Amino acid sequence: MNKLQQLKTMTTVVADTGDLEAIKQYQPQDATTNPSLVLKAAQMPLYAHLITEAKQWSAQQGGSNLVQMDNTCDYLAVAIGKEILSAVPGRISTEVDSRLSFDTDATVARALKIIDLYHQQGINKDRVLIKIASTWEGIQAGKKLEEQSINCNLTLLFSFAQAIACAEAGVYLISPFVGRIMDWYKAAMKVDGFVPSEDPGVISVGKIFDYYKQHGYSTVVMGASFRNTQEIEQLAGCDRLTISPGLMQDLADDSGVLIQQLNCKQVVEAQPKVRLNQADFRWMHNEDAMATEKLAEGIRNFTRDQEKLEALLA
Repeated sequence: MNKLQQLKTMTTVVADTGDLEAIKQYQPQDATTNPSLVLKAAQMPLYAHLITEAKQWSAQQGGSNLVQMDNTCDYLAVAIGKEILSAVPGRISTEVDSRLSFDTDATVARALKIIDLYHQQGINKDRVLIKIASTWEGIQAGKKLEEQSINCNLTLLFSFAQAIACAEAGVYLISPFVGRIMDWYKAAMKVDGFVPSEDPGVISVGKIFDYYKQHGYSTVVMGASFRNTQEIEQLAGCDRLTISPGLMQDLADDSGVLIQQLNCKQVVEAQPKVRLNQADFRWMHNEDAMATEKLAEGIRNFTRDQEKLEALLA
């Protein structure tokens, strides 16, 4: 077996793309999208008819220009998600507008709207993960949605504080961003890279994985945002890994032996259990300069791509 095939025997592989043809080629279990990926997908001829459909549906709903644009974007994201679900046996992650990242109630309302749009398309909520930025407000929105049996994917996760709060909130899945963590440390330390086993992003996910397994949390750990296949190989055995088509191809082209690095039955380092209220969370997260910067940057970048999508649709 090639390394992609080997990885699938120890980790659930998720496609990090909105490209339907790539998803069909690599046959992942699940798929994830975000504003950046929806923007790319919206520019593909394959999805042109969905843009027309989204605009027509939004016009029928009426409302202000702002309301109609929100409706168009949500409908399009769901329509693309439906197409992707035709090619994967599992679930699709669809993201709430990143501009709501600091508003719990608005995030919950938008999530319920997305779930309803999927329902109108004949898609049950058990095939959808609502993707939310891992701010304190976003995590609390995730908690409220999970209480309604709507599963969530808490994204833009960089700090141990975020991981602890997500587990305490009982969210279904977290997406720690491996490559973006490495990017920050490369710049801060003025180095070209790291030995794979010493990659700060890899170490961060390994720590979270061990903490969750040690303390019996059911929250799924899904490593994301990879810069190279070495990072992926170092996390073989993680619950899930969401991987771009290019890196999946690199793994498929490699016939070497892949060694499982993470094992839920073998905790590397015991860690004391931590409980965080809002003040504790904000302080602990604030003390992590990398996480503070990357979370804010991630929300800004997703927002810029959301605005580009709206300009394209307009």
